[in-house]
Amino acid sequence: MTREHHPSLAVVTGADSGIGQATAKLLATEGFDVGITFHTDEAGARATAEEITKRGQRCVVEQLDAEAPDAGQVVDRLAEQLGGVGVLVNVAGTGHSSRALDLDLATWRHVLATDLDGPFLCAQAAARRMIATGRGGRIINITSVHEHVPRLGAAAYCSAKAGLGMLTKVLALELAEHGITVNAVAPGEIATEMTGMDESEAYHQERPGNPIGRPGHVNEVASVIGFLASPRSAYVTGSSYAVDGGLMLMAAHGHDEAQGWRQP
Repeated sequence: MTREHHPSLAVVTGADSGIGQATAKLLATEGFDVGITFHTDEAGARATAEEITKRGQRCVVEQLDAEAPDAGQVVDRLAEQLGGVGVLVNVAGTGHSSRALDLDLATWRHVLATDLDGPFLCAQAAARRMIATGRGGRIINITSVHEHVPRLGAAAYCSAKAGLGMLTKVLALELAEHGITVNAVAPGEIATEMTGMDESEAYHQERPGNPIGRPGHVNEVASVIGFLASPRSAYVTGSSYAVDGGLMLMAAHGHDEAQGWRQP
């Protein structure tokens, strides 16, 4: 059964900086009212909100602890203020740099809870609201190239992102009958605080082990998310889009570690 796409109401988690901030701004430019979340950087979230309102769209802000059992309730609060939710973009996440034999259980659980439990709860809350309206919707989970390929010193991170990739596929199967598509975007090394770079460095850092030869810019990830959030992607579901400059093409040859590229 064909359904209209939900009115332009989006929720973007982790929108105080980086990919989340770029995504929220892009969606506002494309006519979305946007609900955003932050964990600790409220000032960053307020700056994002200001950019959204400059684009003539409404913005509401809530704090989100992605590993909390009530994470989904934040999506509900944002949806109540917006008047619904047609698009959810799960960006909020964390990482670590401990090898598996040195990884303590508390860190393992923290990373898994933040990068997998949180997106699950947020997706669950958003999907229930989308189903109730009968208008369908879009859920987009931001994973990583490490959804697909392993990395030394990132056992919990890789496990969580791989799990989120499989959750994306299961949700795509289960929610298709309701007109809801579910996809993943898997960034490679992107110039953000998480990779120790400023956005402006994306075009000035050399990465010989990457076919395109540089880190990615947050707007290059946001543009793919924007496509998946739009009616143009109506026949796309259960897919994972690598936005990595071709990095995974080289991973099989061992060039990633040799060139010292950093965990996205």
